[in-house]
Amino acid sequence: MDTSYNPIRDVATRLSVAPMMDWTDRHCRYLHRQLSRSTLLYTEMVTAPALVRGGALHLLEHAPEEHPVALQLGGAEPDELARAARLGAEAGYDEINLNVGCPSDRVQSGTFGAVLMERPGLVAACCAAMIEALGDDGPEVTVKCRIGVDEQNPEAVLPEFLGHVARAGVSRVTIHARKAWLQGLSPKENREVPPLYYDLVARMKDRFPGLHISVNGGIGSLDAAEAFLAGGLDGVMVGRAAYHRPAEILAAADRRIFGAPGPDATPEQAARNMLPYIENHLANGGKLNQVTRHMLGLFAGRPGARAWRRMLSEGATRPGAGPELVEAALSQLAPNTQPHPAH
Repeated sequence: MDTSYNPIRDVATRLSVAPMMDWTDRHCRYLHRQLSRSTLLYTEMVTAPALVRGGALHLLEHAPEEHPVALQLGGAEPDELARAARLGAEAGYDEINLNVGCPSDRVQSGTFGAVLMERPGLVAACCAAMIEALGDDGPEVTVKCRIGVDEQNPEAVLPEFLGHVARAGVSRVTIHARKAWLQGLSPKENREVPPLYYDLVARMKDRFPGLHISVNGGIGSLDAAEAFLAGGLDGVMVGRAAYHRPAEILAAADRRIFGAPGPDATPEQAARNMLPYIENHLANGGKLNQVTRHMLGLFAGRPGARAWRRMLSEGATRPGAGPELVEAALSQLAPNTQPHPAH
């Protein structure tokens, strides 16, 4: 494992926002970056075949302001993943992550995602090919996995899996602390139904002290993230809570997780920071709702939040809708009387 200082591995990975299909697109990431400068952000999963065979390089588009940002790839063919990883590196991503956790039927039919938990040797070969393709100066190759699938015994298969990827040269892994059931549960149910085994993830850190291990799954607050870090894990990845309640998770993250001085970000300022971005998006032929759909949860729990959501969701699809709709929706919010800590 490389022991030299790495600002992504050693800082940004303390807190990250999970890759989420249909959610963590470039507009969502730009919004999240208005709330936290340091949190590591991930793309939606991009399949290696789409990049290498389909030439869908538009899927790699992102703004410079999004960094630190990681590209998550899906695939199961070492050479193809190596080529896709190089494309990701050329596009400027700070990390290339291999998806070994998604349980959707579409992913299974491509023999990648969570089904790869059953083929740790293949995962290791994929990772080794990606690492070789990127070289010593390229972005780090990482893995996001489950604790097992179907009838597998996580106590046995997870350490075997981690051993394979570590020997392939991977030094950083994010573990979703649930099994994935490839038959019988929908992708949504796979995020909620299988029980969470955080203790197992913690034991993997004890067993593989040289691996940088982040925990993912069901984490809904900064308090919980801080507890995992205090317990010895290297990082915490938050998923749905960061999407549905972004300010609650991210606005204080720079201070509480990364030790930055305050004051904390505010959702009002984040919303206003999005206005020039929205103007540029519209000027380039985009639609307002492509951006504002990610902003609906900004004021979750605040008086006026329902009116904010309603104005944006109803108005953003109307012809000619623009930044003034966001300003009008902001006027529906009651002033926030909660102090924002400065330290």
